[in-house]
Amino acid sequence: MAQLRGRDRARYVARMFTRISRRYDLMNTVMTAGRHYAWRHRACRLAVGSLSGPALDVAAGTCDFAFDLARIPAVTRVAALDFAPAMLRVAARKARRQGLSHAVDLVAGDAHTLPFADDTFICATVGFGVRNFIDQTLAIRELARVVRPGGRVAVLEIVRTDEEGAWGRAFPRLFGSVAPALGAVFAGEREAYTYLPESVDGFASALQLASLMEDAGLRIIANRRVWMRSVALLVAQKPEN
Repeated sequence: MAQLRGRDRARYVARMFTRISRRYDLMNTVMTAGRHYAWRHRACRLAVGSLSGPALDVAAGTCDFAFDLARIPAVTRVAALDFAPAMLRVAARKARRQGLSHAVDLVAGDAHTLPFADDTFICATVGFGVRNFIDQTLAIRELARVVRPGGRVAVLEIVRTDEEGAWGRAFPRLFGSVAPALGAVFAGEREAYTYLPESVDGFASALQLASLMEDAGLRIIANRRVWMRSVALLVAQKPEN
């Protein structure tokens, strides 16, 4: 996987998410001991703040983030975009069960070329998806483009911890052992959950991720760390005109 670049990597990741789509929610719960629900809920509240209007969730997967946004009264509608149609099919079934089909628009698309006009949304969220973007700088700039002035971009992501003392250096080795084993047992997918820690190893630290958002013209207004500091919640605001 490490040697794949560009479109080859994109195709590999798309196939991987197609394979794990039916077990994706279960694995999120297993891998985080169920804490991912609370993290997303907090991220949604910080993303919306006191704003009102439409929201966007990118790399939406099975749409837990989008559904949390849709439940906030100030959010009028949610666009949920993902590049893996199989994930969106799971999301559509969940939306019907939860009575949210009317509130969430499922969009198959590319985070690097968002099919939305400038300054459309009050906020944009990404949950555990930035690592999978082929060009992270471009994708974050796209998020900033489609958010209104004064709007917010919220990113929830597993980050590198190897610069943070003994535990930070030990975490990648532990994660690299545990994730594939859990994937094999609960999803029958060791390969996909070997990719997960590998993608973190090649990703950014929380500080570097914050810098990417600032380079896109955003101003960091919240920087939280959870799950033994291995998960970052970053919220940034687009400057007013």
